[in-house]
Parts: sequence; structure tokens; C-alpha cells
Amino acid sequence: SRISLVVSLVAIGVAGTLGTLLGLIAGYRGGLTDALLMRLTDIGLSLPTILIAVVMVAVSEPSFRNVVLVIALLLWPRFARQIRGETLGIKEQDFVALAVVAGRSSAWIIRRHIFPNVVPTLLVISTLQVGYVILLEGTLSFLGVGVPPPNPAWGLMIADGRGFLATAWWMSLFPGLAMLLTVLAVNLMGDWLRDNLDPRLRQAGAGRDASEAAAAAPAASSVDGVPTTRGAS
Repeated sequence: SRISLVVSLVAIGVAGTLGTLLGLIAGYRGGLTDALLMRLTDIGLSLPTILIAVVMVAVSEPSFRNVVLVIALLLWPRFARQIRGETLGIKEQDFVALAVVAGRSSAWIIRRHIFPNVVPTLLVISTLQVGYVILLEGTLSFLGVGVPPPNPAWGLMIADGRGFLATAWWMSLFPGLAMLLTVLAVNLMGDWLRDNLDPRLRQAGAGRDASEAAAAAPAASSVDGVPTTRGAS
């Protein structure tokens, strides 16, 4: 459904922007700034997401804007925590130290050196969160506190079909299957991006391929079961 995907993309865009900004500041500045922002992040991560989302949307008027804002407020700590961890490692690199010695400002270093290096991680996190947000938006719509009708949200479709399960079960089945397949496809794409963009996973894959090639080398050195060293003698 277009509504579910649009809600996911907009909410992730808002949450990713806020979380990335706070994560970069916390990781680079360190000290008291890092401690305060990370305690705020811990509070956000400890909240029961669905319960808080239901309460916040129910208190305000259910609408597209309110659903996006509530999901973004609950989602930004996930970005902040991960980006902060990446920033802590990147700021110890030599090119960052050289920029500091050259007198570059913190904003310039974050913009030119640190942020480009966390973009792959940001893309992976964003992709993996799309499925989660689709499920969260569908849950809110199913409970009646999400995007209001007549918008064609998957959660609304499933809720509308509850009264016809005995006679028209497909009214709830097919929206549920569409949501399931979409979430599965997005998660598979996120796993693929992680495997191809994460340098640590790439190095592990290269090491595994090298080990397999080394293990296959002795087998390739024999012909018809007779080692080549014996034939050479």
C-alpha cells in the first residue's frame, strides 16, 4: 500500500536525520555531551514502542502527520546509538587527526570526513527499519489510532475484514500477505546491503574464500588419486 510505504519512508527520513545528527555530535564531542545524549537515547530505547505509540497517537488526533511524528520520535534512538558507535571509531583515524592539526573546525571535520564514512551504515539501518515501521504503522491502523480512513492502509484493510472472516476471509488475508511479503523483501535487501557495505563483513567473506581455496589446493594437486609429488619423483 502506498500509505504504508510513504509513512515508513517519511518517518525513517525524519528519525534518521535527527538520530544521525545527535549520534555524530555525541560521538565526536564526547564527554558530558556524549553522556547526556546517550542517556536520552537509553530512555528512548527502553520505552515500549507500540504502547507509547498507541498512547501518543490516541492523545493527539489520528492523522498522517501525527503518525509520522510519533514513529520518528520513537525511532531516532536506534540511529543515534549506531551512528555514535561508528563515529567513535572513525574519529580515531589518522585523517581526522591530521584535519584537527590543520586547524579545521569540528563541523567541517564531521561534514567532510566522518559523515561520508557513516553513510553505508546509515543506509543499512534505514533499510532494515522500513519493515519494522511498516509493521508498526499497520498495528496502529489496525487498532484504529493510525492513518484514518478512507486511506487504504494495510492495517485498516485487515481490521475491516475481521467481521467477514467466516464468509470473505480473503479481505484480511491478502492485505496481511502483502504486508508480510513487503517486510520480508525489505529485510532481505537490508541484509544484502549490510553484507556488501560493511567492510568487516567483506573482510570476513574474503578470509573465508581464501581459506576454502587453500583447503581445496591439496585436492587439486593429485591426479586420479595419485599425488603429483610421487609422479615427479
